[in-house]
Amino acid sequence: MELRRLGKSDLKIAPLVLGGNVFGWTADEATSFRVLDAFVDGGFNAVDTADVYSRWSPAGGGASETVIGNWFKAHGKRDKVVLMTKLGSEMGEGMKGLSAKYMVEAVEASLTRLQTDVIDLYQSHRDDPETPQEETAEAYERLVKAGKVRAIGASNFEPARLKSALDISAAHGWARYNSEQPLYNLYDRAGFEAGLQQVCIENDVGVIPYYGLASGFLTGKYRSEADLAKSPRGRGVKRYLDERGLRILAVLDEVGANLKATPAQVALAWVMAQPGLTAPIASATSVEQLTELMGSAALKLTDQDLARLDWASSTELA
Repeated sequence: MELRRLGKSDLKIAPLVLGGNVFGWTADEATSFRVLDAFVDGGFNAVDTADVYSRWSPAGGGASETVIGNWFKAHGKRDKVVLMTKLGSEMGEGMKGLSAKYMVEAVEASLTRLQTDVIDLYQSHRDDPETPQEETAEAYERLVKAGKVRAIGASNFEPARLKSALDISAAHGWARYNSEQPLYNLYDRAGFEAGLQQVCIENDVGVIPYYGLASGFLTGKYRSEADLAKSPRGRGVKRYLDERGLRILAVLDEVGANLKATPAQVALAWVMAQPGLTAPIASATSVEQLTELMGSAALKLTDQDLARLDWASSTELA
């Protein structure tokens, strides 16, 4: 399995990251265990979650981390996983943000739920304009020195804020953001490509985009509004059902047919092939789904394939 270095860190990950947002939500614990086992047994190693998963469900915040922690305890595979989690999103009762005081509380809570002594990649889930970036950077440095965190990353940052955070860390010689987690897929391209991609490339920041399959739209599962009821995530897909979205699906079908690959595999392989990208994040609620997604790492798109997909996803045609 090809391993890609994450930014300037010592972390090396396979070209597909397993998203833990469904654990304890649309995948119960037993199913989550099977998916995690299959992922690691398939030669992959990076699992991404967050403390806030799944606050929007009956399971509540911390559910995903708890499932992963229970899996570590039951199956003993902690040493086979590059464990990624995030903090900063609203957990309720004012528990949010990137203040030094809250970060100490948040990391201990995550470590407890995850049943581990160290988080491999600890990420700011979103920017916190109310806390000075220097305070956040220094707090991360302390967590790294304390051995609670190996490397740090950012998520959902604007280009200028990511660059300023990197500059502050460099000026003080502190731990720096070695990854950025943006929304990015064949449909959602503009935000990342408008400036963030260049900042990441120029500063050697790894990129692990979420929603690599656009909430499942790029699997081809949703092709009309009648299909939206197929999944609890279906309501988030409606915005993709436009002329451009359907054009992308048509070319995914075309390229997939030539390569004997599914639309999901082609969509993820496209992300893997983009400049500066380390590995897309994708989630699965069954081993069958996961097996399909893992096939994307072995798929090699030709220049012609990439050009066709770029054409289909162009906003200038919409």
